[in-house]
Amino acid sequence: MPIDNPLLVSSTLPYALPDYAAIRPEHYLPAFEHAFAVHSSEVAAITKVRSMPTFENTLIPLEESGRLLGDVSRAFYTVSSADATPEIQEIEEQLAPLMAAHQDSIQLDSALFWRIRTIHEQLDDLDLSPEQRYLVERHFTEMSHAGAGLDDEAKTRLSELNQRLSTLTTQFEKNLLADTNDLAVVFDDAADLEGLSEGELSAAAQAAADRGLDGKWVVTLTLFTGHPYLSSLTRRESRARLLAASRSRGSRGNEHDNRATLLEIVRLRAERAALLGYDSHTAYVTSDQTAGSPAAVHDLLRQLAVPAARNARREQEKLQAIIDREPAPFPLEAHDWAFYTEKVRSAEYDLDRSALRPWFEAERVLHDGVFRAATDLYGITFSERTDLGGYHPDTRVFEVHNADGSALGLYILDLYTRDTKRGGAWMNSIVLQSRLRGTAPVVVNNLNVPKPAAGRPTLLSLDEVTTLFHEFGHALHGLFATVTYPHFAGTNVYRDFVEFPSQVNEMWIYWPEILASYARHIDTDEPLPAEVVEKLHASEAFNQGFATSEYLAAAWLDQAWHSLSVDEAAAELDVAEFESAALADIGLDNPAVPTRYSSTYFAHVFSGGYSAGYYSYIWSEVLDADTVEWFRENGGLRRENGDRFRDRLLGVGGSKDPLEAYRDFRGRDAEIQPLLERRGLAD
Repeated sequence: MPIDNPLLVSSTLPYALPDYAAIRPEHYLPAFEHAFAVHSSEVAAITKVRSMPTFENTLIPLEESGRLLGDVSRAFYTVSSADATPEIQEIEEQLAPLMAAHQDSIQLDSALFWRIRTIHEQLDDLDLSPEQRYLVERHFTEMSHAGAGLDDEAKTRLSELNQRLSTLTTQFEKNLLADTNDLAVVFDDAADLEGLSEGELSAAAQAAADRGLDGKWVVTLTLFTGHPYLSSLTRRESRARLLAASRSRGSRGNEHDNRATLLEIVRLRAERAALLGYDSHTAYVTSDQTAGSPAAVHDLLRQLAVPAARNARREQEKLQAIIDREPAPFPLEAHDWAFYTEKVRSAEYDLDRSALRPWFEAERVLHDGVFRAATDLYGITFSERTDLGGYHPDTRVFEVHNADGSALGLYILDLYTRDTKRGGAWMNSIVLQSRLRGTAPVVVNNLNVPKPAAGRPTLLSLDEVTTLFHEFGHALHGLFATVTYPHFAGTNVYRDFVEFPSQVNEMWIYWPEILASYARHIDTDEPLPAEVVEKLHASEAFNQGFATSEYLAAAWLDQAWHSLSVDEAAAELDVAEFESAALADIGLDNPAVPTRYSSTYFAHVFSGGYSAGYYSYIWSEVLDADTVEWFRENGGLRRENGDRFRDRLLGVGGSKDPLEAYRDFRGRDAEIQPLLERRGLAD
């Protein structure tokens, strides 16, 4: 065991929080190498047992195994996603194939699979609890799905594919981060940013200063195609520059070009699916999700695409009508949509969303909005632990307690954007809860809010408020899941179910007592005026044609790439032409409504865990919209409702079939009508 490595000794900090102050980059690879060896020896000890397989001599030690590796992995990948310095990126590139090879050595272990399969065949004769029975079922299904039943030659090729794919997806993310930073738009004159608030200008000036560009203004790019500033920038040229920069990421022919990388990813995923007995990567992925098949996913996406495209065209006509009344009219383009949408919103609802930032000061949103809703609904409380540090100076650590005062876990917030942080927003776990291991959860939320100059308040947009509530829904899932076995801890559920709890948590944004608590003017402390709240409610379905179309377009692109057979994926494919054909196929090829992510910067599917699974958001939203109806029917923000949702859904983690858990909570399967009405897609 390497000496003086803080990753290889038990943390003495509360909740086993890693001692990031002591961890240096050079500690990671030696820690992984040691943890790989420990995990392998733990699994070897299981397979060498001479007696016949039982739950006690196989599943229990299997769940106990890999603890060190899990601890090291979560500590490292938290940093590599949120503070990926060049040194950390180099480690991640070296690590990717090593991690893939190790995972395969466990998942494809024939002796281990024999033991799991033997227990699985005897399930009906064993006296197991529901959680234990489901644990056997999931290990058997997951190992089968991973290829444990293949012959040795096929396993060798499978491992080669997995290692190469791990390298490619890491490269995709590295390229995207570099090109996103490189394409941040530099403005020489503040007049070019007319329409931005004082706080937004401050953030742009600070971003420029951070790059050594004093006297200039830099607007950094978001992960998705659009940008919040497109709705308020009055100069059309500035809007065009910003959107053009965003859409060109990963496709400029430079060293960060992602086209060849993603095409190889598509080819290798198709080959791997065929090796495992599936027609496509989509068929492989959905076979172990709640959707069950590509057909179910495609049916839903096509069902929604027709009314979404129709509504987007109606919205476009309204925008064009406004432009046509201007002194110098022009055809509406994608970079104009958000700006003129706000004009229509103002005309129809007398509502300017960009003017709402003074009511959404970040600290108040966090404490009096996000935390307050959780306290009212679940009884939990939060206290900041300034004595505990995270992996970056911007991180803040909060201890969470149950209503009875018992300790629940730690919540870490990392709010601000930086060049070393990947785009978007996400939740991850650093420590998993498990009764077997006696551990409590430590969860992290990452956002990418521009950081204002020192001494200036952080004012959020309504979209950023929504993102914070959404990601905190994931955090609650990670905090509340109370399971025996670490395999089921936190958000370890089907990918097309995982977004459901986070989407439900968004409902409290507009809940009257919560909104009145956090939406107060930064200078006057006046609440958001009642008439503005009414207009926000009235406009909830506004622009949903655009919003639904851009999302469905991205979900369909994901399906199109990953529905290719081996032969189709091996053909000479042009990325732009493929995208155009795929969007035309589903009727979402409106140039004024670009896809939320184009392929070359579609991190969810080419470097994240959503390959063939980006449909999950709308799939989960069916459950979400139906659940919101339940809360409203049962009195909303009440402890009884929160306890039911926590006990029957969030609290079970992955220890139960998610749709069975939903039926237990709701009393029936979800219905799609609430979703159709929410998005303005109902007939």
